[in-house]
Amino acid sequence: MADETNHNQAGEVAPSTVDKQAPSVAEDNAPSTSEPVATNIPTANTPDPKAANPKVNPNAAKPAAAKDAAAEDKPAAAKAAKKEKPPAVEDKPFTQFIEQDYLPALQKAIAEEGVKDLQLSFAKQKLPITGFSSNEQYWQVIGSWQNGQRQFNVYFPDEDIQGKKGFSCNEGKKTSTLESFLIDERKTTLDLLVFGLVRRLNSQKWLGRN
Repeated sequence: MADETNHNQAGEVAPSTVDKQAPSVAEDNAPSTSEPVATNIPTANTPDPKAANPKVNPNAAKPAAAKDAAAEDKPAAAKAAKKEKPPAVEDKPFTQFIEQDYLPALQKAIAEEGVKDLQLSFAKQKLPITGFSSNEQYWQVIGSWQNGQRQFNVYFPDEDIQGKKGFSCNEGKKTSTLESFLIDERKTTLDLLVFGLVRRLNSQKWLGRN
């Protein structure tokens, strides 16, 4: 009986399981394209995503610095939309600040102290000080009540609320001497101008139950 010739002796190559699977595996994981595409085929040569260069490796992780830079790069429109803080009332021109802010605030504060007939005005005139003969005029806030029996003056010789300020008051026909007003404050604000004057009038015993 003649020996059977196996496929190796006949010059044939037995098909392997890998060869049978290769076409389908390649087709599923390596679609035809001219661009580099990441696949899920495991390989020992796959670089560490943390250490790989993202320019040449699509599997590379994005560096943390790049993520932080992207997060900090806010659109210019969002920054422009941010509401700006309005300027302080003290930054207004001098006369505008006195007329629009100081007089109304002063009227309210003194009325809350029990004075109901306060008359306020703002004018540039001579100093009503006994023995003061200068013809120079200064901006001043003038307040009076009780039919003019009580009167006070706040002076602004520099025409600036941050500059020099003075105070005088009189009851009846007797006029007080000119005194400094709020000289120890580094910055004068609307609240400070109101509080300082109310405190000074209170010390004169003109307000409340005095």
